[in-house]
Amino acid sequence: MSVAEALIAFTLAAGLLTLTPGLDTALILRTAAVEGPKRAVLAMVGILAGCFVWGGLVAFGLGAVLAASALAFAVLKWIGAAYLLWLGIGLVLRPRDRFEVGTAAAFSGDDATWMRRGFLSNLLNPKMGVFYVSFLPQFLPQAVPAAPFMLLLTAIHVLLGVIWLGLLIAATQPIAKLLRRAAVVRWLDRVTGGVFIAFGLRLALDRR
Repeated sequence: MSVAEALIAFTLAAGLLTLTPGLDTALILRTAAVEGPKRAVLAMVGILAGCFVWGGLVAFGLGAVLAASALAFAVLKWIGAAYLLWLGIGLVLRPRDRFEVGTAAAFSGDDATWMRRGFLSNLLNPKMGVFYVSFLPQFLPQAVPAAPFMLLLTAIHVLLGVIWLGLLIAATQPIAKLLRRAAVVRWLDRVTGGVFIAFGLRLALDRR
């Protein structure tokens, strides 16, 4: 896989995964609906800062390990492939019927409170760490320094997050209504599950 191919493939896959509703989506929708767009933007900044922390930890820690040890890469490859296949099969066979985006009670706090809220919700979510560990190495071309390239992938993921979460804030009510439709939630889960399965198989068959 060339650098250009890796960047295009990652952007497409990460874009789809960004659209799939999760904890970050719920936090942004609820904050925008209850507290207004300004605090939702602050929460978004915190969430994306958490992504950079996870990406940096994986890029420098995992990048050094992968560069030094073929065995470590092989172990990570099989763990990552198994996790992605398990997650993907679960989403395809048992998609959700609904995604709860309801409202939360408003509470007081300064601007830093909302940024911290988004940051901690992302940083303390272990699924984010598993996602970065299992997903980023799949898009690492041979003979490319691991850490800088993984940071670039993280930056792309964050940029996609800015676009999507910004749209959520700008159109809170229409998108919240859309995510209450069972057919939409099931479709998103199944498509995302298919992506996880495809990349899990690709990772398992990688002969690096």
